[in-house]
Amino acid sequence: MPETVHVVVQYGGRDLAGVIRGDESWSAAAKRLAATMSGEPAALDLSGTDKRFVVDPDLRVGLRSMTRGDLPDVARWRAADHVNRWWSDDGSPDLATVTEKYGPHIDGTTPTRMWVVEANGRSVGFVQDYRLSDYPDFALLTPDPEAIGVDYAIGEEAWVGKGLGSRMLWAWLLRTRHRFPDAATFFAAPDHRNIASLRVLEKVGFTQGTWFDEPQSDGSSATVVGCTLDVRRILG
Repeated sequence: MPETVHVVVQYGGRDLAGVIRGDESWSAAAKRLAATMSGEPAALDLSGTDKRFVVDPDLRVGLRSMTRGDLPDVARWRAADHVNRWWSDDGSPDLATVTEKYGPHIDGTTPTRMWVVEANGRSVGFVQDYRLSDYPDFALLTPDPEAIGVDYAIGEEAWVGKGLGSRMLWAWLLRTRHRFPDAATFFAAPDHRNIASLRVLEKVGFTQGTWFDEPQSDGSSATVVGCTLDVRRILG
């Protein structure tokens, strides 16, 4: 007999609880429970026995396409210690290097797409995504070459540790589910020392898998943790 999965939606000071019905996704179950609430449920913590969501009308998190006008912000974010520690392989965070690195992604001349994260209308970070098979050397290291890969950073340090990581990734998950309806898996591979990022991924439904060494631009390698998300189970 299939295991019963419980879903909890937090709204204000109360919780609404229920169970997933049949082949219902976790997200669909949360939406059903939150049908009378003002706002859409977002993942709060999907790593435990109870799959916890939250409806918070006071925090609006969304993504928009990055433009070249956003690059000064990206350079500033990249230069911040809490970001550059994990993004140094993308080169110097000065504006010229950042423009050279990300400009082609913005222009649509590479398979990677760039997004700016907005919290209550303010730009606070960025996300990039791509189909792994468009980068064959990297895809060979992963369990599903057709998965959609994602990398992300909270740029504004004031937002670090405030729960934004899971909210921005959830916004990305929902958008990407529609952009790539054929994708069965989403994939991320943070550095094994990046405990905060690994925890954020767990909270939105990713599971940790194989550790592998990812080649870096300077000839070294970084040990990363392959994390995968079952699109159908989480999002439907």
